[in-house]
Amino acid sequence: MIIISNVLVAYFSASGVTKNVAEKIANENGYDVFEIVPEEFYTVADLDYTNKDSRSTIEMNDKSFRPPIVENCDVSGYDTVVIGFPVWWYTAPAIINTFIESVDLSGKTIKAFYTSGCSGIDKCVSDLQATYSGLDFAKGTRFTGDVSKAKDWIEG
Repeated sequence: MIIISNVLVAYFSASGVTKNVAEKIANENGYDVFEIVPEEFYTVADLDYTNKDSRSTIEMNDKSFRPPIVENCDVSGYDTVVIGFPVWWYTAPAIINTFIESVDLSGKTIKAFYTSGCSGIDKCVSDLQATYSGLDFAKGTRFTGDVSKAKDWIEG
């Protein structure tokens, strides 16, 4: 990855919604982008939150589980790392922990955005702050198709 800005937009997207938003934010503002890709893609059945035996339900119930990712990225050249994800079970998906633990985010401003239709991000951010107390998580936000305020939020 060639670094062209001091902001990295890293994202996980199971259905494509977060991917579209993350890429739009990065492209419209000249930020670098990195997709957090699971080694095993999630199927529709895996994402069925009504099924207690679905893969995502099992992962979210095991607080120590870290789904393997295809590759890591070097975040050393960035001042701000924006992490995008869908909200699962009122918090960040377990794969976000995998990403955070695979890179050195110390000394960086971390901003999280989500693409969920009805859940909020405050619990996501507070859960991440509690798990990674030595990191600097700023207030998170929600984005859908309109990312016109992304630059002000990220750089503000």
